[in-house]
Amino acid sequence: MKKISIFFSLLITLSSLAQTTITGKVSDLQGNSLANASVTVEIPNNSVIIAYNITDAKGYYKIVFNSSLQKINLRVKAFNKKTQIKIVDNRDQTINFNMVSDITEIKEVVLKTKLITRKGDTISYDLKSFTHKNDRVLADALKKIPGIDVNKDGTILYQGEPINKFYINGKDLMEGGYGLINNSLPIQAIGKVEVMENHQPVKILQDKIPSDQAAINIKLKKSITMTGRGELGLGASPLLWNVKLSPMLFTDKVQWVLSYKTNNQAESIESESNILSFGSRHEGVRRQVSQKNWLNIDQASSPNISQKRYLLNSVHFLSGSLLTQLKNKDWEFKAHSNYTNNTIEQDSYNETQYAQQFNHGAQISHSIKNNFYTDKAKAELIFTKNTKKTFFKNTTSLTQFWNSDRGFIDRSITNYNSSIQTTAKESLASPTTSFQNSLSSIVPWGHKLINIRSFINHQNDEQTLRVDPIRFTDQQSFDSLGHPVYQSIFPYSPSAKIAEQYVKIKNFETQNTANLSFSEKKWTFTPEISLSYIRDQLLTTLYGKGPKGIETYGNQYNNTITFNHTTPSLSTLINYKGDQLNLYLNLGVRFNHIKTMDQPGNSIINLQKSTFEPSLYAQYEFASFWKASINGNIQYTFGNIGDVYTGFILQTPSNLATTSANGVLAENRVNHSNARIAYRNPLNNLFFNLRASISKTQKNLMSNTSYNGGNITLAYVVKDNDLNTNSQQMEVGKYFPKFKTNASVSYSTRYQKSISLNNDQIQRSRNHNQNWRFKFNTTYFNWMSLDYNFSYEWGKNIYTYKGSNDAIASGNWSHQLSVILYPVKNHSLAMDWEQTNFSQGNQYLHNPFYDLTYQYVWTKKKIDFELKWLNIANTKIYQQIGNTSVGTLYKRMYIRPTQVMFSLKFNFK
Repeated sequence: MKKISIFFSLLITLSSLAQTTITGKVSDLQGNSLANASVTVEIPNNSVIIAYNITDAKGYYKIVFNSSLQKINLRVKAFNKKTQIKIVDNRDQTINFNMVSDITEIKEVVLKTKLITRKGDTISYDLKSFTHKNDRVLADALKKIPGIDVNKDGTILYQGEPINKFYINGKDLMEGGYGLINNSLPIQAIGKVEVMENHQPVKILQDKIPSDQAAINIKLKKSITMTGRGELGLGASPLLWNVKLSPMLFTDKVQWVLSYKTNNQAESIESESNILSFGSRHEGVRRQVSQKNWLNIDQASSPNISQKRYLLNSVHFLSGSLLTQLKNKDWEFKAHSNYTNNTIEQDSYNETQYAQQFNHGAQISHSIKNNFYTDKAKAELIFTKNTKKTFFKNTTSLTQFWNSDRGFIDRSITNYNSSIQTTAKESLASPTTSFQNSLSSIVPWGHKLINIRSFINHQNDEQTLRVDPIRFTDQQSFDSLGHPVYQSIFPYSPSAKIAEQYVKIKNFETQNTANLSFSEKKWTFTPEISLSYIRDQLLTTLYGKGPKGIETYGNQYNNTITFNHTTPSLSTLINYKGDQLNLYLNLGVRFNHIKTMDQPGNSIINLQKSTFEPSLYAQYEFASFWKASINGNIQYTFGNIGDVYTGFILQTPSNLATTSANGVLAENRVNHSNARIAYRNPLNNLFFNLRASISKTQKNLMSNTSYNGGNITLAYVVKDNDLNTNSQQMEVGKYFPKFKTNASVSYSTRYQKSISLNNDQIQRSRNHNQNWRFKFNTTYFNWMSLDYNFSYEWGKNIYTYKGSNDAIASGNWSHQLSVILYPVKNHSLAMDWEQTNFSQGNQYLHNPFYDLTYQYVWTKKKIDFELKWLNIANTKIYQQIGNTSVGTLYKRMYIRPTQVMFSLKFNFK
């Protein structure tokens, strides 16, 4: 927190410097207002820009800046007007301009005005300037825009941070689940991409409570747009198919998107329904529904390459989204629904070479084959009113899973004295039902605002894991001399051959909040009171099947637990929103009351503790292009029902776990702080950001992991310990209009230090990982476009155990290159190369892949004919090597063979 205080003091100092405010109006000689004229403050004689602004619809501008200069240049540019420059004193004043008509060359307008423009907190990108000839949908272009990046899961980042809203013509149709539109909205329908910095989505709070996140708004060319994307594909090795049909309609009052997608050629389209942005907390609670996975089968590993290389799937995904304006124009109704049916096959070989202190250097290998079956349905209804005078939002959702997994395992354990081999069949059934409702309302009360929020969540999970045979009873572990020793996990019935673990958990949660906001000049004060309540009920039973039939094993392997966590809290939120400085301070106190009962073991945890959890955020903007921010917080977390069960649970076929810590509940205190400075200059297309964060977690429980012949038993002991993490990240991006080239480079480093128990012995871990990334794309040549992405990750992990230090260094390179040639009009040939290299000590592994794509564009009908040859070298195995806290891990993963695909792609209108 000391570093935060120093940085915060610096911000206050900067903000306290003498500021100059220059206002005025730009008109023509006839007195007509000139909108969108650029007004820049420059250093005399060298034209270095200090600050700038764009005139509004009435021709007015306002520039606030800091400078010690006595004189400054004030330059005004407007389309078809002659540029004017005035040398003025550096003081508060009003300066008007009357512009003389002139001819502006179109070339200058395209490069200087239309490429990237900024007005207030909104930066607009002309999408055509960043697209290649073969780019078809929004996602293709976003990756090439400076300052914007797209993660593998589809999350859009601006200046390294996730966006909080994704709009189409100013409307939030998808409510954070924008992956479908990102992958299906044709570029031809888009006019501009707008980034709205410091975006507060709740309109009634926009001048009161600041936001540090950005939003993206897609401005379409037409106010009424019927569009969408379709694709029909067939292929071989084996029979392959790919169907995508996503029609869309966008008008001022109605927006809808329908989609049906199916394929067996390695596209995980079902993830397009995931919630990727969550808006403002004042909108209520919105969560991505997921299953509580208490039990798992052994799972084959996935390679660190594009999914199209290895995913053996057969998926059907149907979805629909609707937004309509009700009779009262301020009200919107939204409905979302989707259904997924998916089957995935996976196959891999893992080999762990344990360090000598773990299992006496044993080598354990797994050959794993999986079948994952997913059925999921979701329906959601949303009513919203979002105006400058009031806010209301209610979201109701129902989600159902019907999932089933299968595993076929061959395992061997090799020690210098013996070798053991086992096989097993595993299955997991896991149905889940979830219901959520979130309500938030903000209404004015005189000059004050009242905000009431309520959230209810009810979820039921049932899971049944079956292992045939029980590997614990058919295998051996090793004594202190390395000799094999027979071990049974079930002392009551060592003859049992089959195990069935049953888990049922019921969860009920509610959060209720009320606050009152009032403003005084630029300050907003919000006292708040809230009450949250969580009730979990856990039932588990472990069965064994053998010569005596079905048997249970008593309380040691059973759990019947009720967990209650009641948390009243009081807080005061203080916000300051100035022209350049924004502050957000939250002073919160929570009163935690936790009660846990374990019926069979009759153990009770009763904890009452008050915690003070302040948080601070500050952002300062200066010189028009720079933005600095800090934030810090103290947060307490307590154990949940997953941390308090006393009976053993067979979480995986090789992991028997209990969290018993003699009736002590986990209590963690997290101190977190980070600082960030960003530069974004649309005038010269340069973007830069630097971030640093420090985190310390103080814990009262320490995990204790025991290794026995490849089996793992996890428990917790009462012992204070810390987890320390610090990280830094830097990114620089630049677009070169003259060369139609975008380039960026980023570097990140992360250092983590922790302590744990292995076989009741202290182990200290120090992990230092670093990463370089480089991105480059160009369309400078009419006959060629090029995209290249490079990543180099390396690290060093040091483990101190029983007085010895084990240092393990590793690294991997990743290259992705796509070159598209345009030899003849409407014809293109794309060559793709993807390669990942791994190094571990003296071992080096290389994984190259090559693809070839031919495309013909029927311009009259706007149809693409595509012939693609994937994995030309017919590589069938992906190899990877790395390290863990107990030794070296080698993986061999089986991937898709060579395949050929013919596709027909088209737009809906």
